[in-house]
Amino acid sequence: MLAIGSDHGGLKLKNAIIAYLNRRGIVVSDAGTTDDASVDYPDFGQTVAEMVASGSAERGILVCGTGIGMSIAANKVPGIRAALVTDAFMARMAKEHNKANILVLGGRVIDERAGCELVEAWLDAEFAGGRHQIRLDKISGIEQKYSR
Repeated sequence: MLAIGSDHGGLKLKNAIIAYLNRRGIVVSDAGTTDDASVDYPDFGQTVAEMVASGSAERGILVCGTGIGMSIAANKVPGIRAALVTDAFMARMAKEHNKANILVLGGRVIDERAGCELVEAWLDAEFAGGRHQIRLDKISGIEQKYSR
């Protein structure tokens, strides 16, 4: 299952991505928001990140106006590797090199077609392992050092 969430600035793109994921047969859990009333992005970033970190969702997608706030919020949850991307190469590398478990997009930065293309690139990529796993282990070490 894939968890997805947005604030009001990412709602239109989130809805387009949900339609795309449904066409691909991917089960989606929509963590909100559901309308264009102003909301606080950290609430939705935390919800999706916790779903992924707990294993109740295999991966996640977050969308806010720029994607910056969502990526910052989600990356505060231990075990999350949320990657903000703006092109297909970045989306693919987020998975292949960084094993990103959450993809973050900016609803005011990219259009719906491009957003779905980035989701496709990320979903279809595979983690390369090898030297990249060594680097992820180092990131986990940093996370453990600063955990309370």
